[in-house]
Amino acid sequence: MTDHGPRGPGDHLGLNEPDDQPVAYADSPPPSNTRQADPWTMILGILGGVLLGTGVTFAILGFVGVFEEPPPPTVPPAPTLTAPPPTGPPPTLGGTVTATAVAQRVIPSTVYVETSSFLTDGSGSGVIYGSDGYIITNHHVIAGATEVSVTFADGARFPARVIGSDPVTDIAVLLVDRADMTAVEIGSSASLSIGEPAVAIGNPLGLEGGPTVTSGIISALNRSLNVAGSEFLYGLVQTDAPIAPGSSGGALVDARARLIGITTAIAVSDVGAEGLGFAIPIDLVVGVVTDLIENGKVDHAMLGIRGSTVWAIQGEAEYPVGVGITGMSGGSAYESSGGQINDVIVEIADNRVDTIEELLAILRSLRANDIVDIRILRADDELLLEVELGKLE
Repeated sequence: MTDHGPRGPGDHLGLNEPDDQPVAYADSPPPSNTRQADPWTMILGILGGVLLGTGVTFAILGFVGVFEEPPPPTVPPAPTLTAPPPTGPPPTLGGTVTATAVAQRVIPSTVYVETSSFLTDGSGSGVIYGSDGYIITNHHVIAGATEVSVTFADGARFPARVIGSDPVTDIAVLLVDRADMTAVEIGSSASLSIGEPAVAIGNPLGLEGGPTVTSGIISALNRSLNVAGSEFLYGLVQTDAPIAPGSSGGALVDARARLIGITTAIAVSDVGAEGLGFAIPIDLVVGVVTDLIENGKVDHAMLGIRGSTVWAIQGEAEYPVGVGITGMSGGSAYESSGGQINDVIVEIADNRVDTIEELLAILRSLRANDIVDIRILRADDELLLEVELGKLE
């Protein structure tokens, strides 16, 4: 046997031995003389056909608009909004009056007052007064405000203009340009009796959903209250109908739904609110509101005296019987009318006076330049002085 030398990998498989016969497997096709196609040519041909068909397909789809960018979704136009129909007049009170009937009568006349200023925002309540767009609220609700708005019981909100404000009585008047306002019925505070029913309606704490109604009684009359520093309110109506912050400027009404006061303050001690609410009596409110609408201010009356309550002694009891004069400002109304130190005022403008608080409450209802009769005790005499009142500055 001839040795052909070392073999490589191909040699190992026996493919380089010319005298070896080709090996045919049982499942192999018989040999053919036809030339075999190059596999890479076949592959490239197939790919070319695919790409050509794909291009034609894309062209057709593009022609019919399948690949056009869809139009952006459209935003529907805002709906046309209309205000609800105006509410009808409040119901007429029947023979049997309940807190429910009173509330239904007065709620349409009660508003929510919102204020804003450079430093802070605030809120309170108000009462519709008359048919000309006027609203009564408290001075302290709108004091310092640069913008004021009013929301009615039906949800409508309007800008409001401050017509005038009086810090002495804590009353302010707003004006709103709305025609279909329901004014509250005006009652009288002069005829109030302790123990009679009372209903308070306001917007405490700025709660949404309309006014809040609470009921109680008239607890006391002619109360005086220190509201801030040296500022006092006089002649107030006290009620146990719950009043919360935000109710300021709201309505205090009687059992016939008539306005008897404008709520202004609550009593607070170290343990919190005491369940005592106070309202400015409507007789005083009407006079102040009239002045604010007509003049934009109130010219309050002043006697120009210093005084204190004097007491009469009977047995072991003491009784307040008037206001003793302890001093006078130079050229004051009282001095100019012949008043003297140690006089005791017992009556002014036909109103009995027992305490200094009662005297001040009466003066709040009088105006500068009013001429009134003042009954006094001087030594053992009773005298009547005619006084032209001065102006509180």
